[in-house]
Amino acid sequence: MVELKMRIKKFMLVPELKVGIILLIILLVITFLAPVIATHDPNYLSEDLLSKPSSKYIFGTDGLGKDVFSMVIYGARTSLKIGIVVAIISSTIGTMIGGISGYMGGKIDRLISEFLNMFMMLPTFFLILIVIAIYGSNINNMILVMALTSWTSTARLMRGEAIALRERNFIKSSRIIGESHVRILFKHIIPNGIFTIISHSTMIVSSAILSEAGLSFLGLGDPNVISWGKIISSGKIYLPDSWWICLFPGLAVVFTVFSFYLIGEGLNKILNPK
Repeated sequence: MVELKMRIKKFMLVPELKVGIILLIILLVITFLAPVIATHDPNYLSEDLLSKPSSKYIFGTDGLGKDVFSMVIYGARTSLKIGIVVAIISSTIGTMIGGISGYMGGKIDRLISEFLNMFMMLPTFFLILIVIAIYGSNINNMILVMALTSWTSTARLMRGEAIALRERNFIKSSRIIGESHVRILFKHIIPNGIFTIISHSTMIVSSAILSEAGLSFLGLGDPNVISWGKIISSGKIYLPDSWWICLFPGLAVVFTVFSFYLIGEGLNKILNPK
């Protein structure tokens, strides 16, 4: 219990991490309490078209009479779901591939490294656009294609960690006593190299949220869900007069990305003090 308190105190001494966690908690509370916080049904078409922010409509209404505040609140669910799921899938794939490449070395490492170099040369955003255009803009398709195009940076980080770790004495000792490569990889290499990946995964969350907003802004988002990018896309034709339609969801994107950025910076200072 004392050790846990000391660790929590150490985490809270990093200002970036402290502020980032507070902002993320606020975002999570808004997400879980969306039905309570939202003042209107986000899909309800009222007769108050393009109403300015007021006591009735906090963030105003869009061109269809929908309450922007309620849509922004519900849009947080979409963005967080996409960002977190993409980060989990991407980090898992990258950690496995990078760990195998760095630990095994030799021909396997060269083969995987060449594949990584070729994959990183691809214009990933345009690849996402092509896949979404062909297979549809379902939210699951978006998550899958973003996860499968964002794992390379994680793989490179994990490969570097694995290369450094495989020369350590405890890894050599594990080989001498007859531990299998699979056991060494999962018991020693990945657990000891995962700290860099944890801080990097927050950047993947931010990148996925921005990618979804960009796709929705271009009209390639899932039409069945509410997202910040889709709100901005629907409001751009009313600029500059009805500025509130684009401003508030844009601020929500900035708020979310900034919170994950601070968390990533804080974790990086703690887990990688060098």
